[in-house]
Amino acid sequence: MESEEASPLRALGRESETEFLALNNAHEAELSFLDAASLRALLDNAFYARRIGGLDAALIALDQAHPSYASPNYLWYRSRYARFIYVDRVVVAASARGKGHARRLYADLFEEARKAGHDLIVCEVNIDPPNPASDRFHTSLGFEEVGAAEIHGGTKTVRYLARRLGA
Repeated sequence: MESEEASPLRALGRESETEFLALNNAHEAELSFLDAASLRALLDNAFYARRIGGLDAALIALDQAHPSYASPNYLWYRSRYARFIYVDRVVVAASARGKGHARRLYADLFEEARKAGHDLIVCEVNIDPPNPASDRFHTSLGFEEVGAAEIHGGTKTVRYLARRLGA
C-alpha cells in the first residue's frame, strides 16, 4: 500500500474495473453486488468516480439527472429532491482502513459538488443488515437522517441520509 501522502486521488475508470468489482463484491452485504455491465453504466453516468492509490478506496456518485438508473435508493431521492449528489457506493479495502481514505474522498466530492453548484449530498446506510461503522462515519461528516425504507422485498432496511454543503 502507498502511504496516504503518496496516494493521490485518481479517476476511477475502466482500467480499474476488475479490481473495483472484486473490492465492491467482497463488501456485497454493505454495497450490493455489481457486475461489469452495471459498473460501466455507473462510470459512464457518474458525477464523481475517484479512487485512492491502486485501489485502496473508491467512491462513485451520481447527480439527479439519470432517469434510467433503477436503484430504489436513488429513486427515493429523485422523488423528493430536485437537485442532489447521490453517493452510490464508497468502499475501502480492509488493508487500507483507518487511514482517512473515505474522509478524503468525501472532502473531494464535497468540493466538486460545490464547484458544480450543488448543495445537497445524499446516501443511505444499512440498518438491516447493520453497518454501524458506516453509520458512525456518516454522522461524523454531518449527515442527518431524512427517511428510511425496506428494499429488495424486505431483505434490507436502510436509513436515508443527507448533508447540506456550506458556501
